Amino acid sequence: MMTGKRLVISALVLALVQIGFLSWIIAGRAAILRDGRQVLLKVEPVDPRDLLRGDYIRLGYDISRIPVKLIANIPAGKLSSDNTPIVVRLKPGADGYWQPTAAWFGQAPAPAAADEADIVGHIAEGWNLSEAGTAITPDYGIERFYLPEGEGIAIQNDMRVRPFGIRVAIAKDGTAQIKALMDGDKTLFEEPLY
Repeated sequence: MMTGKRLVISALVLALVQIGFLSWIIAGRAAILRDGRQVLLKVEPVDPRDLLRGDYIRLGYDISRIPVKLIANIPAGKLSSDNTPIVVRLKPGADGYWQPTAAWFGQAPAPAAADEADIVGHIAEGWNLSEAGTAITPDYGIERFYLPEGEGIAIQNDMRVRPFGIRVAIAKDGTAQIKALMDGDKTLFEEPLY
């Protein structure tokens, strides 16, 4: 009889730990969306469909291609290692879209100014950093935006003829979350906090 009670208590404790962990992940994402610095990035469509998850837009940005000449602290080996973190400093352009102005591996040497924001991405292994004319492609975790069923192809086609943007919330540590899909000045879809 005592073993059955222990089993039930153990199962309850495990369930509470799992619920707590999931709540922590959701609350962290919501905190970025609620309190993060908002920037607007111009997007380029790549692919509209995922067979298992439905319609989405695979997004590319101006910050998806960082010229090696923008990186201030290129390592001595001149090749990126696996999952190298990169900080990209953004500043708003005249058109309202934020553009990369500088980048550093690891961390920025100084905090961003009031009119700037730092976003953190990761670089895959093997990028050649010795050629000044090349560019690397960081992954920021904001490269997909899921849409209601049946809307991905229409939005992708619209993106090819007029400018679309993604409003992104960036936490103080540089973690980014997509906040909204924009068609010019119009908000098409906004992510809920929870």
